[in-house]
Parts: sequence; structure tokens; C-alpha cells
Amino acid sequence: MYKRRVDKLNSDTEIEVRGYEDELLAAALAARGSAYCPYSSFAVGAALMTSDGRIFSGCNVENASYGLTVCAERNALFAAVAGGMRPGELAMLALVGGPLAEQADSSYGTELTITPCGACRQVLAEFAAPDCIVLAVDASGAAPAEDALEVAAAYRMSELLPFAFGLQ
Repeated sequence: MYKRRVDKLNSDTEIEVRGYEDELLAAALAARGSAYCPYSSFAVGAALMTSDGRIFSGCNVENASYGLTVCAERNALFAAVAGGMRPGELAMLALVGGPLAEQADSSYGTELTITPCGACRQVLAEFAAPDCIVLAVDASGAAPAEDALEVAAAYRMSELLPFAFGLQ
């Protein structure tokens, strides 16, 4: 279903993607379709899988007061916590994002790999399993086709935020 470019991993060590990425990417793409982004025109969908295989998704929701905007990653994570996920149970996260059609050829450029922002990295790190993987998929346009998506990068959560604050 999805093209995989696992040779584009941003890690010195090999990351095993576990075979669940198609389901996770489909959920993230579906969530992207619900994004509310009238200010940036940059739609993001996120889907996470818990250690017991449950999938939760979220999209970015912007607000005229920019500080009140909530990223897709945190919306997915908060839904998972409301569903019973606890620290150490976040196994994998997929992000599908990019500019909407009217912005696709503008200031965002052509080679775009999205990753969680700093705030999301810290919140995700509190719930991430030690081997949690983050998959990044670039999707531009109003409704990108599933078969046109490819994993642009994969990271371990510990690579994205190596010195996270935590309970320990």
C-alpha cells in the first residue's frame, strides 16, 4: 500500500518498523483530513499505537490565539490517555502532514520532512516505550492518495529528544 524508504532512516542503528505501519499511516492520513488549519494551511494527522495494539489518532487544531493551537501529536496522545494508555505504553507514532493544495507550491519548499515540535516531543517522551518509533510522511495537497505516500524518515523517540524531562 505505502512505498517505504526505510533506507532513509535518520539513525545509526537499524529501526524495525514492525509491520503495523500501513494501518497506522492510514489512520494518520484520515485524521489529517479533519485538521482545522485556516491560519497556516498546513494540515497534520497523527496516529499512535499503544503497546497492546490500540490505535488513536488526532489532527492539528489551530486558533486565532496561536498559543492555544494544539498539534496533531498531542491530540492523538491525549485521546490515548483518555482511553487508558499510561507512561511507557506508546509504541509507535506516524505523522502525515504538509501544506494544503493552495499552499503546496509556495514557501514550504519541496523536500519537507515533518517531525514533532519541541512541546510534543516532551509530552510524547513521557509516554513513549524505550523503543518507540516515529514515522514521518510528507503529504502535500488537499487529499493526497494513499498509494502516493512514502515514509520519508523514521526516528527513535530517544533520538528526537535525547534529554527529556521525566519522572525518573
